[in-house]
Amino acid sequence: MPLIAERVWQGLTGGRSVHLQDWPDAAAFEPASDIRAAMDTIREVSSIANALRKKEGKRVRLPLPTLTVAVPDAGGLAQFEGILRDELNVKNVELIELSDDVAERYGISQRLSVNARAAGPRLGKQVQHVIAGAKAGIWEEQDGAVVVDGIALQEGEYELTLEAGGVDEGTAISLLSGGGFVLLDTTTTPELEAEGLARDVIRAVQDARKSAGFDVSDRIRLQLRFDDAADGEAVTAAFDAAGVAEETLAVAYSVRTGDDELRSVDGGEAMATEHEAAVEAGTYANRDGFTIGLARIEVSA
Repeated sequence: MPLIAERVWQGLTGGRSVHLQDWPDAAAFEPASDIRAAMDTIREVSSIANALRKKEGKRVRLPLPTLTVAVPDAGGLAQFEGILRDELNVKNVELIELSDDVAERYGISQRLSVNARAAGPRLGKQVQHVIAGAKAGIWEEQDGAVVVDGIALQEGEYELTLEAGGVDEGTAISLLSGGGFVLLDTTTTPELEAEGLARDVIRAVQDARKSAGFDVSDRIRLQLRFDDAADGEAVTAAFDAAGVAEETLAVAYSVRTGDDELRSVDGGEAMATEHEAAVEAGTYANRDGFTIGLARIEVSA
């Protein structure tokens, strides 16, 4: 990494060495606490949303419809909306200013569960009073701590969970530590499933390129031959949306199923392959197997 940083710095500045420079004066840069706070929230949202995706059994390459984030300062996150969309593979990101109305709109409330085994040794007989108070809703959060009818609980002695009466089926929810919540719509459509399969194909082609020893910058001719017609039709339909040609550097390509050519650009169907790779059924979201054919294209200077 030091050598890479050196080359980058030399290329940008023309200087002799970054290691011969003075440390920058921190006082010359304005503080950016708002950006740091926003990025902390973005990281937490990303972590929580990925956990929700995993919990719902939705693979990473499958695009999901919408991520909704309700936070006290939604405007401060607006500049990072694209990061969330790309990082979490969602089509839309909705940033909502947190308010009581928003929570009511989604029917979201918190439920407190007391861990009697953890709280009992410390609270003794009071633990039953605390459990009853939690069930009756006689509790509140004070400075990050949970207080039940005047008795403060410690971390590990309780669990806060979300209940969402107004959230549609297929929507996963979770709380944010700084206040607010995340909603992840995990419902999919045939179009989203097709795009997910096309992204699986991109992964398979990249693996095939690596196995063939191609350089990362090599332009290629690409053949995709699907044993299952539905697989081939889905990938063809989502070819552009997933960016298959761009991601794999395929200048020419063809997509076939059996004897039927579903799509062809610049003679991809009539090439001699340098390398072939077979992908078995179920390796990704593919119903049946498919074959990848690759050949490098010489790029004239």
